[in-house]
Amino acid sequence: MKKEKVYIFDTTLRDGEQSPGASMNTEEKIKIAMQLEKLGVDIIEAGFAAASPGDFDAIRRIAEAVKKSTVCSLARAVEKDIVQAGESLEPAANKRIHTFIATSPIHMEHKLKMRPEEVVRRAVEAVKLAKGYTADVEFSCEDAGRSDMGFLKEILDAVIEAGATTLNIPDTVGYRLPQEMGEMIRELHSHVGERAIISVHCHNDLGLAVANSLFSVMNGARQVECTINGLGERAGNAALEEIVMAIKTRSDIFTDVETGINTKEIYPTSRLVAAITGIEPQPNKAIVGKNAFAHESGIHQDGVLKCQETYEIMRAEDIGLEANRIVLGKHSGRHAFKERLEELGFELGPEDLNKAFERFKILADKKKEIYDDDIRMLIANEITNIPQTYELVGLQIADCSGGVPSAAVKIRHEGKELLDAGIGDGTMDAIFKTIDRISGHTGQLMDYRVEAVTQGKDALAKVVVNVRFDETKNAVIGHGLSIDTMLASAKAYIGALNSYLSMLPDECQIDECEGV
Repeated sequence: MKKEKVYIFDTTLRDGEQSPGASMNTEEKIKIAMQLEKLGVDIIEAGFAAASPGDFDAIRRIAEAVKKSTVCSLARAVEKDIVQAGESLEPAANKRIHTFIATSPIHMEHKLKMRPEEVVRRAVEAVKLAKGYTADVEFSCEDAGRSDMGFLKEILDAVIEAGATTLNIPDTVGYRLPQEMGEMIRELHSHVGERAIISVHCHNDLGLAVANSLFSVMNGARQVECTINGLGERAGNAALEEIVMAIKTRSDIFTDVETGINTKEIYPTSRLVAAITGIEPQPNKAIVGKNAFAHESGIHQDGVLKCQETYEIMRAEDIGLEANRIVLGKHSGRHAFKERLEELGFELGPEDLNKAFERFKILADKKKEIYDDDIRMLIANEITNIPQTYELVGLQIADCSGGVPSAAVKIRHEGKELLDAGIGDGTMDAIFKTIDRISGHTGQLMDYRVEAVTQGKDALAKVVVNVRFDETKNAVIGHGLSIDTMLASAKAYIGALNSYLSMLPDECQIDECEGV
C-alpha cells in the first residue's frame, strides 16, 4: 500500500527565531536554510518579510539559495505584508505565501476589534492577493485552538474558494489536549475533504505540542509545522526531530503515512542550530539531547551490549549520531581534515577550507585529542560571514583575592590596532567594559553561558553571550571558542558587537511580529 506523505513545514527561521535570545543574522539564516534543505524539509518558513528590511533581505537571499524545498514567508492578512512577502520570494524556485488572521472570539474582540464577518472578508482578500504572486497559498486561523468550530468551517470554506491550498489549524497558545486536537482535526478534515491540505502548528505551553501534532496526523492532518530542537516563543514549538522519529519508529501505528526527511541529517541540523542560536537542547531532550542515547545504569548497559533493542527503540546512527571518536591530531594533514569535514556534513570552498585548517592546526597545538564535536563547533563557530568590524588581537587579565580585577585588550579596527585597559567588578566585567570603551558602543549583558564542548581538562570552552548594545530594543548573540574561558568570553562579546553592527539598519518595523 502506498503511503501518504506528511509534509514537514519547518519554521525555525521564523517562529524559532522568536525564542528569547535566538535572533540570527542573514548569513546564519542562509546556513540553516541550506541544512534544512539537506535534511529534506518540504517547506522552509524563512521569515516575516514585512517585519524589517533585514527579514526581507534574508528571505530573498534564502529564496535565491534554496533549490528543492519550498521557501515561505509569513504575512498578516494585510496588503502591505502580502506584497512584501511576494516580492521577497520572487527568486524562489518553489514559493509559498502563508497569510493569517485570528479567529478566536478573544482575539477578534480584544486584539483585532473586528466582527467575524469582517475577519472572513479580510481573509478572503488576503488569499486572493497572495494568489497573484504564487499558486501555493497557505491560510492560518490564528488561535484556532480556542475558536468556534462553526466559524472555522465558514472561514475555511471562504478561503478555499479564494484559492488557499493549505489550511493551517494552529494551537497558538498550546491550550488543546491531544484527544481534543485529534477530534478537532478529524471534524475539519471530514468537512474540507480533498479540497485542501490540513496543517497543524502546535505550541508547547503544556508540554503537548508533539503529542498534539501526532494526534492530528492520526486524524487527517498532512502537514506539520515544527522547529529544530523545539525552538519557539514561550515554551517553544513542536520539535521536528520528535515528530519525524515518532512516525518512523512507530510505523505500526502510522501505517499509512511517512515523511520525506533524511533522518541521518537530524543530529547535524540540531547541532548547527544550537551552535548558531546558542540555545542547547536540555541533556535529556528526546532524540538530540546529550543523554538521549546514554546509559548510566549497569542493567541498561548490560542489556544494550547484549541486544541493542533491549533499551533503545531507535539507533543513534539513524539520526546521524556516531561515536564521538578521536579523529585528528596535530600531525593530521589537510586532506584528512577535508575528508572528516565532509563526513560531518561541512562543504567548504578552497578559501574557507584553508582558514578552517589554520584554525584546526592552532587548536591541535594546544589540545592533544580532537573530537568530532570539537570540529563541529570549530567550524560552526566560524561559518557565518559577519563583517569583522572589530577583531580581538590580544588579551591580558589580572585578578587575585582582595585585588582589583583588570583587563588590557587590543583590538584591530579599520586596519589600526587599538589598546586600552580597565577595571571591573570581576575579570569578565573588566574585559567587557574595556571593549565598550574601545569601540564606543555600550553593551548590556543579558545572558552568559559557558560549557565544555567535549571532555578533558583541555576541553574547548564554548561561551555564548546575549548582549543589548546602545540601549536598543533587541539583543544579539555572540559566540566564542577557546581553551581559555576568558579569551572565549572576549571573543563572544566582540562577536556580538560585530553582529549588532551588521544588523544596524534592520530594526523591526512592526509591533505584531508573533504570527501563529
